[in-house]
Amino acid sequence: MIFKQLFDQETWTYTYLIADPFTKEAVLIDPVNTHIEAYITLLAAHGLQLKYTLETHVHADHITASGLLRQRLGSQTGVSQLCGATTADIQIQDGDVFEFAAGEQIKVIATPGHTSGSISYLWRDRLFTGDSLLIGGCGRTDFQGGDAGAQYDCITQRLFTLPDETLVYPGHDYQQRWVSSIMQERTTNPRLAGKSREQFIEIMNNLNLPKPRLIDEAVPANRYCGLDENERQDAVAVRDERPLRVTTKTEDLVAVAKQQVTEVDVAKAKQLLADGHIVLVDTREESEYAAGHIEGALLLPRGVLEFKIGATPELADIGKSVLIYCRTGGRSALAAQTLQQLGYTNVLSMAGGFEAWKNT
Repeated sequence: MIFKQLFDQETWTYTYLIADPFTKEAVLIDPVNTHIEAYITLLAAHGLQLKYTLETHVHADHITASGLLRQRLGSQTGVSQLCGATTADIQIQDGDVFEFAAGEQIKVIATPGHTSGSISYLWRDRLFTGDSLLIGGCGRTDFQGGDAGAQYDCITQRLFTLPDETLVYPGHDYQQRWVSSIMQERTTNPRLAGKSREQFIEIMNNLNLPKPRLIDEAVPANRYCGLDENERQDAVAVRDERPLRVTTKTEDLVAVAKQQVTEVDVAKAKQLLADGHIVLVDTREESEYAAGHIEGALLLPRGVLEFKIGATPELADIGKSVLIYCRTGGRSALAAQTLQQLGYTNVLSMAGGFEAWKNT
């Protein structure tokens, strides 16, 4: 097998290539968009066909190359179903197994905590942990649905129970260390070794780290597999020409969300707004909002909803009534579901979205 650990100096990100020199099938984990030409050159040099690009989470520090690789090479993109990246071909779930080459398997282990959708991948004796478990550390838990308690649980109960000799390949390292092991991290990681769950939570809650430099750009882009608005339109055209799982999966996610949230029609929405005491949220992209929106609506695009809530005074009270809309009602249902998961108790989604609003 071919295995390569690639490094992006700008964001200290590791990308991993796994490939079979005989069947020529390849997988990339956490590719970075600024290195796409290098990836394509590397694949061509070995005569490889890229089958999957797999993400450990929706990144806040760099933009993925997965969408561009899908456009240029026909590979399928995989992201956790809890990340809100509905344009990914595969909405990954805990326990999924990616098969490629001649009997090779990459197993999915859900490791929430850094973000709610963080996952790790196990291939042979190698564990790709993303930001969940780092060498001598772990990812922060103060944005994107982070949860220090969940992170402690998944690391200690799922990762640290793997064989001692399992190699740990992280998503980043800021001292350019390349690899660790389960035994090393379990016994020497200063945030985890010998720490109780309560001690770990206290450590994580008091890190006081600065906001990631690229978060406002990276998270929304990564929800669309790293594509900008023009590239997203091209991706839709490509997708329509070949049967990818993204269409069915996106529809499934919206259908599930609509079963779990309360929808109101435009007439009811107008009544609620007239009565007052409700926060109106537009969850479309900035360009859509600029082209026309409902008066008084707060712009909180679906891709940045989780980490911008804390900076939105109107949403400081989780008991406040919230009405969400998008273009036709799909994104608003997903956003309403997310707010409910974050503890908001009175969230409504406007059926039909802005298109229905304009037609009444």
